[in-house]
Amino acid sequence: MAVVLLIPVLPFLAFGPQMEAWVERWMKSPHSAPIAALAVVGFLTTDILLPVPSSVISTLGGWKLGVTGGTVASWLGMSLGAAIGFALARRWGRPFAAKFSREDELERMHRIAQQFGPAVLVLTRAVPVLAEAGVLLMGVHRLAWRRFLPPVLLANLGVSLAYSAFGQLAEQHGWLPLALGAAIALPVLFAALAERWLPR
Repeated sequence: MAVVLLIPVLPFLAFGPQMEAWVERWMKSPHSAPIAALAVVGFLTTDILLPVPSSVISTLGGWKLGVTGGTVASWLGMSLGAAIGFALARRWGRPFAAKFSREDELERMHRIAQQFGPAVLVLTRAVPVLAEAGVLLMGVHRLAWRRFLPPVLLANLGVSLAYSAFGQLAEQHGWLPLALGAAIALPVLFAALAERWLPR
């Protein structure tokens, strides 16, 4: 589990501030709606393995593309990223995990993943690091695609809609700096709440 958590954390520690500053500069520059939509999809697709601030990207997507366009672009990017990460972990994760864990530990985690996997995916979708780690962990334990996709797609839709609506509201009222600050702070709040409640 520690290795899974480090996959999204290490790139963020190494490149997170530079990546976030570059993304914000790029999104603030003038671009057509299709290019902005492709950028949102592209950034969020790589979020599973790169330090992309997904909450900021989704908020900027709503600011650039409106609620509908921002939601569609954000949902598509988040969903593609999750599916790619899940597929990679499902294919190669188990042999990798076997090098760091005993077989009985893996079997216990496998049973937990099969029982609570969809709920974990929904609860962690808006939480930085845990969202990516949850996807990778469910892939390692080979959760069925039919149990992975519906909760992830629905949770991504809710998260995308919320941030895109926030981004459009910020564009209408000239609150972009405040919105971006909130887009960074809210996931931190979600992470603190997850740390408090998920173990229970």
